[in-house]
Amino acid sequence: MKHVFITGTDTGIGKTITSAWLCQHWQADYWKPVQSGLEDGTDSELVSGLSGARAHPETWRLTQPLSPHQSADLDGVKIQLNDFTLPQAERLVVEGAGGCLVPLNWRDTMLDLMKHLRSCALLVARSGLGTINHTCLSLQALKAAGVPILGVIMAADRLNPPNPANREAIEHFGEVPVLAELPYFEHLTAQALSEFTMPDRLKRALDSL
Repeated sequence: MKHVFITGTDTGIGKTITSAWLCQHWQADYWKPVQSGLEDGTDSELVSGLSGARAHPETWRLTQPLSPHQSADLDGVKIQLNDFTLPQAERLVVEGAGGCLVPLNWRDTMLDLMKHLRSCALLVARSGLGTINHTCLSLQALKAAGVPILGVIMAADRLNPPNPANREAIEHFGEVPVLAELPYFEHLTAQALSEFTMPDRLKRALDSL
């Protein structure tokens, strides 16, 4: 089974959209190990709706849209690394919660979950100002933890289009390839995602897993 763990430099930077796009073009299943916040729908529902991918059940569904360790405390549950086992799939996109150092409990972080699952990380980063620092710090954390890094995907937003200078700096200082740059999707639909094709360099990287 081939799988990749989608982590990010922050919360709300495009991990879920990136996951849906990957599931659609890589023809992969989707799994969100921990879902924090249920009131406005889940990431699994969004990814499944946008990509048509099979979404495997979350191991933990927490009610509050907070860091998993806080949400678990409020729900009165204890999250342990041994709770998590990769679901069976030929290809699987795993999406973490927030950035790579977000606490899973009062001892373990998303980095520890990646190591527990023996995952290779694909880091999602902003295109705009500030991304060089945030991205390189996240890459340093992944490397220090011994988590293999597939590369970086940069995600544009309404105010920050793809930035070639930031891409060049991340590849130089972070010493990893930027495998794709997603545009801002004015209308986020399955068709919009399908029309933005996957670059060959990302296909080759995923096939190497």
